[in-house]
Amino acid sequence: MRQDGTATYDAWVGRTEESADQITATPIRLMQATLDAAHPAALPPHLPPLWHWLYFLPGERQSNIGPDGHPRRGGFLPPVSLPRRMWAGGRLQLLRPLAVGEAVRRVSLIKSVNTKEGRSGQLVFVTVRHEVSGAGGVAIREEQDIVYRDAPAPGAPVPQPAAAPTDEHHSRTITPDPVLLMRYSALTFNGHRIHYDRPYAMQEEGYPGLVVHGPLIATLLMEELRRAHPARAVRSFEFKAMSPLFDTAPFSVNGKVEGGRASLWARGPQGQLAMQASADIE
Repeated sequence: MRQDGTATYDAWVGRTEESADQITATPIRLMQATLDAAHPAALPPHLPPLWHWLYFLPGERQSNIGPDGHPRRGGFLPPVSLPRRMWAGGRLQLLRPLAVGEAVRRVSLIKSVNTKEGRSGQLVFVTVRHEVSGAGGVAIREEQDIVYRDAPAPGAPVPQPAAAPTDEHHSRTITPDPVLLMRYSALTFNGHRIHYDRPYAMQEEGYPGLVVHGPLIATLLMEELRRAHPARAVRSFEFKAMSPLFDTAPFSVNGKVEGGRASLWARGPQGQLAMQASADIE
């Protein structure tokens, strides 16, 4: 059996872990500043959608960090040996808002581990289910899709991404730079070097520049939706990364709303579809 065969990881399916935190003000204030809010010191009464990613941070010991900046393989997540790891997408139910100052608890479960063969080689998909609760009961149910894959062979052709839609009702141009990516990495305690270490990203992982975080793109899509429709509440959200974005050129976050459904997407500098998402809103 290959090292990353599905059966190798059967023991990880069903594993759980719990963590506790509090919706403190400082991460919210710093996130507002990072997203260039006009008045970053003015705190909202409730945590904006997707900002729970600022809490329940892993906090691994420095001696347990691998060469890519991630915690060494094993522990709660299975010890997949493939060199590249990314957060590929997810699905969320936003059941009730979390108040600033509220004590919260998260229960996480490994839902599935699946191995596939792709055009670029072997892929391992891990789906993690989270449930976030506070004083008023369950607030967020979430599934995260994590994918591990081989590094591309030298000289291998780069797959051509699909074209992004152009029929948006609202849009905003984002100009990523190393400071934005560093600040988001710091806020989420994400040590993955592809987001802030240019020599590593280019020389070790073969990217053309620093990689924009998938969760940051998803958050920017959500923020543009909230800006365009401030009176409407988001009840569910799902997103999927389609092609990477880098700090080498601006991109746009776009969307259109039809009834209670929002279609959202990030469009790269060549018009490519970088992320697609959707939301149910009231």
